[in-house]
Amino acid sequence: MSTVKKVAVIGAGITGVTTAYRLAKKGADVTIFESNSYPAMETSYANGGQLSASNAEVWNSASTVVKGVGWMFSAGAPLLMNPKPSWHKYSWLAEFVAAIPNYEKNTVQTVKWALDAREHLVSMAKEEDVRFDREETGILHFYETKKQFAVAEKVSALLKKGGLERQPVTPEEIRKIEPNLKGDIYGGFFTKSDFTGDIHKFSSGLASACKRCGVEMRMSTSVEKLRTANGKIEIFSRFDDNRGSSSPGLAKEVFDSVVVCAGVHSRNLATMLGDRINIYPVKGYSITVNLEDEDNQNAAPRTSLLDDNAKLVTSRLGPTRFRVAGTAEFNGYSKDIVWKRIEPMLKWCHRHFPGMSTESFISWAGLRPMMPNMLPKVGAGNRPGVFYNTGHGHLGWTLSAATAEIVSELVTSEVVT
Repeated sequence: MSTVKKVAVIGAGITGVTTAYRLAKKGADVTIFESNSYPAMETSYANGGQLSASNAEVWNSASTVVKGVGWMFSAGAPLLMNPKPSWHKYSWLAEFVAAIPNYEKNTVQTVKWALDAREHLVSMAKEEDVRFDREETGILHFYETKKQFAVAEKVSALLKKGGLERQPVTPEEIRKIEPNLKGDIYGGFFTKSDFTGDIHKFSSGLASACKRCGVEMRMSTSVEKLRTANGKIEIFSRFDDNRGSSSPGLAKEVFDSVVVCAGVHSRNLATMLGDRINIYPVKGYSITVNLEDEDNQNAAPRTSLLDDNAKLVTSRLGPTRFRVAGTAEFNGYSKDIVWKRIEPMLKWCHRHFPGMSTESFISWAGLRPMMPNMLPKVGAGNRPGVFYNTGHGHLGWTLSAATAEIVSELVTSEVVT
């Protein structure tokens, strides 16, 4: 007689809800713990929107380090680092540099996961009728100089090893793919199979599907303590909905397994479980431009773009929203929105889409959970019943459906003691 496994999932962002969904589909009794009142309210709220196997190149390269050093002293640069000493930050950077020899291997692995994830995510959306402003217009990488394009050619050859073909395109072909894009452009690469969508809408829709599958959603509930005992997982949590309702003390529950999908908070939770998961919070920004009239809607791009030089990505989210996202800021856990980081995005819009008004826009900042080698932590911890699906960095939306499948299979195949 089989035993239904009782599994806790910590975090209701994109990795948490995809993990909970796959676990429920495999027959587990699943409970999600989420400190926010609703799913996908942190890093999964307003990202760049790209499901981009074509952007699977890891950052661990000598050229990235050289650029990063040069950018450190420019407030509007794509990468910004607070030089204030921090053991966490500098130990992470040391491990980042140490992972440079694995650049090719890790990039190929990321591409394979991204392609696998695409199939799983499309299947989930179709099965549960999740609508998320999906746009199947491909993703266009564009470059302003011959030197930039030559570097991209090498990246394309590496992506091909992982199974992804990017089509080189001339300036004339780029104008046909995205007629609204202005500026001096040398060339680009187009990936027709990549697509975009609203991560928040998808996560919220899949969370509703989780409920229909029997998943218990513990929103406004923060996990304060984790402990393993007698082969089980003890979770101590506190309910607080920020509207006057809260629990007077910690509630204790026992589970057969736990999957930590808590983004930048995963590092502290892992420590409680006897694991070292060296995630650093790398801040990213986005602006969502409201296309309030037909003229603006016609002036904004339909094709998703990636400007490798500015390190910015774009996506069209339905007819009335245009999102621009990017930058990487190493500055601890602060989610403060800094104007000097937003202003370059607006200037980029004015330069490349002069006919589109940015009078109405919403700015946002979130913390990407990044591992030093740029690969997510997916799999078992040191103790029985402990699993992780976290640390996806800037590719959580792209990889989550594949890593959820991997970890859910590991959890459900483990024997209940």
